[in-house]
Amino acid sequence: MSQSTTIRVLIVDDHSIVRQGLAAMIENEPDMTVVGQAGDGLEAIALYQRLNPDVTLMDLQMPQMSGADATLAICAEFAHARIIILTTYDGDEDIYRALRAGSKGYLLKDAEPDALLSAIQLVHSGQQYIPSEVAAKLVQRMTIPELSDREQ
Repeated sequence: MSQSTTIRVLIVDDHSIVRQGLAAMIENEPDMTVVGQAGDGLEAIALYQRLNPDVTLMDLQMPQMSGADATLAICAEFAHARIIILTTYDGDEDIYRALRAGSKGYLLKDAEPDALLSAIQLVHSGQQYIPSEVAAKLVQRMTIPELSDREQ
């Protein structure tokens, strides 16, 4: 992780306008900077390998490779990776898959800007960020038993 006081952020989303909006918001913060932007999961992995950002904002549904699969690949190679899923999908299975893949946070795109900035800071400091409404869905999902390969 970077030793500087500036949090280096990688933004991954398949919508250019979303990436640009997030970048503008993050660049307004004195302790944050955007080091790269990717439009799909494959590009995210390549940029992560090259840039080694402090925090990555990762969309869940993207072409080429999903955010959960990209998160899994990045976390397999970089144990220290700090990835926040930023998505419109709030289904319990989406949340569960993303956290199992290694993400340290899960935030919905309708969150307030201050919540996103707080999530970046918390995850950067080594904590997890899961809002209460997301946590409630995750708890529901956790009560469903895992199926074995044979059962599936």
